[in-house]
Amino acid sequence: MNKFSDEKTTRLNNFNDSNNSNNKEANGWANIHGAIFDVDGTLLDSMVIWEEAAVRYLNSLGLEPEENLSEKIMTMSMEEGADYVIAHYGVNLTRKEILDGIRELIRGFYEDEVQLKPGVEQVIKLLASKDIPLIIATSSDSACVTAGLKRLGVWSYFKGILTCSDIGKGKTEPDIYLAAAKEIGSRPSETVVFEDALHAIVTAKNAGFITVGIYDSYNQDEEKIRKIADFYYNNWDEVSNSKNIRIR
Repeated sequence: MNKFSDEKTTRLNNFNDSNNSNNKEANGWANIHGAIFDVDGTLLDSMVIWEEAAVRYLNSLGLEPEENLSEKIMTMSMEEGADYVIAHYGVNLTRKEILDGIRELIRGFYEDEVQLKPGVEQVIKLLASKDIPLIIATSSDSACVTAGLKRLGVWSYFKGILTCSDIGKGKTEPDIYLAAAKEIGSRPSETVVFEDALHAIVTAKNAGFITVGIYDSYNQDEEKIRKIADFYYNNWDEVSNSKNIRIR
């Protein structure tokens, strides 16, 4: 991965929004050296498949999933989710076999159907045009995400992708964010993390990152996220149209 060059003096100085319900001081986004993007519900309008994937998979095995299965699986890496299925449903399959089955269900969705969240492409291009290195940190499968982002024309703006599977831990632990920041040569205090999930925002904030919450209709924790995230936006257009964006 290419590190942010010390010779680059153009940085994102402020990304504050007068309509943001959790405004911070004007220098809250000063001296940003990098940005980490979550995928599902943040970059991509893809939460629907994750709400349904585990349920569809268990149904295909003739099993009845528990009512809150999606909520439990959402905080786990894919490997942790497969282990949960084995432990709680008595599935006589290996972790690999379960992962292969789930990936088959969601692969087509990413390759052929998923769309960007409205307005996010403009923000990606703005940050990239100012030499702010971008990287992806996701709980999803890297091949599926990469296929979707390539089809949608934004993959080339990112320095790379890290998954919870790569790291071996979910987003309840800070490892993936710390590894992502290291890849782009940025310290946590100089790095913005875009997320839509409460547990991920809590983790990133506790690790010293600047956290930006993005609304997603599938998320039931909006009010909690508003209180905890350093900044919160109802949509990406609010971010790109903010009157207080200043580039130094």
